[in-house]
Amino acid sequence: MSKPFFNEMYDEAGTLRPHYNAYADWLAGTPSERIARKRAEADIAFHRVGITFAVYGDESTQDQGKERLIPFDIIPRIIPAVDWLALQAGLRQRVKALNAFLHDIYHDQEILRAGHIPREQVLNNAQFRPEMMGIDVPAGIYAHIAGVDLVRAGAGEFYVLEDNLRVPSGVSYMIEDRKMMMRLFPELFSRHKIAPVQHYPDMLLENLRTVAPQGVVDPTVVLLTPGAYNSAYFEHTFLAQQMGIELVEGRDLFVKDDIVYMRTTQGPQRVDVIYRRLDDDFLDPLAFRKDSMLGVPGLLSAYRAGHVTLANAIGTGVADDKSIYPYVPDMVRFYLGEESLLNNVPTFMLRKPDDLKYALDHLPELVVKEVHGAGGYGMLVGPASTSQEIENFRARIIAEPEKYIAQPTLALSNCPTFVESGIAARHLDLRPFVLSGKSIDMVPGGLTRVALREASLVVNSSQGGGTKDTWVLEN
Repeated sequence: MSKPFFNEMYDEAGTLRPHYNAYADWLAGTPSERIARKRAEADIAFHRVGITFAVYGDESTQDQGKERLIPFDIIPRIIPAVDWLALQAGLRQRVKALNAFLHDIYHDQEILRAGHIPREQVLNNAQFRPEMMGIDVPAGIYAHIAGVDLVRAGAGEFYVLEDNLRVPSGVSYMIEDRKMMMRLFPELFSRHKIAPVQHYPDMLLENLRTVAPQGVVDPTVVLLTPGAYNSAYFEHTFLAQQMGIELVEGRDLFVKDDIVYMRTTQGPQRVDVIYRRLDDDFLDPLAFRKDSMLGVPGLLSAYRAGHVTLANAIGTGVADDKSIYPYVPDMVRFYLGEESLLNNVPTFMLRKPDDLKYALDHLPELVVKEVHGAGGYGMLVGPASTSQEIENFRARIIAEPEKYIAQPTLALSNCPTFVESGIAARHLDLRPFVLSGKSIDMVPGGLTRVALREASLVVNSSQGGGTKDTWVLEN
């Protein structure tokens, strides 16, 4: 028996949800030829400005490294104001607790001494960076930019699927999707009071300026990119341009006397804040991977000395690792003395014998993920897999159970979406972007990713997913 799915636009009786009324009236009165023409316009415009991504990580595909357009769907995902207010409170609470956890594990490790999280789960984690022990970062903030993936299930309750605290991406698509909808259908924005998102780059820049090293009044902020071959390079150039800051590669920076400088035509210029879109391993060849050509020699030393701020901080990955995810509600209780406002998905940790036994007995019903996996790779979606795929994955789990977690297959919410056959329901998620500086801020909504393949629960663009504009109503 198939699970019921919460539909964002219609209730169980097939009646429109009130917040979709005005949009549905517009859609019913708009000729299908105009819709088709506008969809084609969107594809051409996205190609023209270079809004593409590169596919990496799946060695089985012939599209390795190939640039693709992320499909854009013109039926928006609409969130009523009351739902957003509740989500916003939960997101602020969660990110505050995650930052407190990161400060703690790189200082006194009180949560480990109290036994709330197994010590080895943190200290033996590949993302834990001993080099960060004892470093005081400005305002105690490690994850300045967090992308929290949310899904809606059952009767419409939200769950956190994962926390992205290393180099979360996708915000440029959120902004460009909104610009595209306003360009294609300006009349829709006179019918609805939709909270704006275009000010995100200004909010991000102000956030980064507030965490400059102590005593710096007018900080120089730069965005550090791995370069043009990175799959998110479009976003790096977009954000740097929108914030009015320099886009730099490692070779554009150097360290002297524990101070970071940028090479310019007028001579060296001191850099105070680095918004880095480069993984920890590649940041400093003197401290991490010695073969890295992408980083800045001596950067960790300057960071330790308190002369530069890195956003996000080195070592944030330990807090978004899937093996740590089950403990986030414990973090909320331990650091904030509160119950978590956002639910976790129930999670089986396969390093535990009982959890392992349950998972192996129920693989066809579960989603199994690598604890360090990303992008929808390295996972098993039991209900959508063949018997052979399940058995192959079973062997991998038995060989290294500590590398995996398992979760029930959630009945992800769906939303009407334009596909080749017409309008059909497709599953989706939501990634709000939470900024931590002197305060915790976010623009209303986030990036809605939609699984365009029928019945697919994997929304990642690398796995055939698309995006929708996300409307948070202001009334």
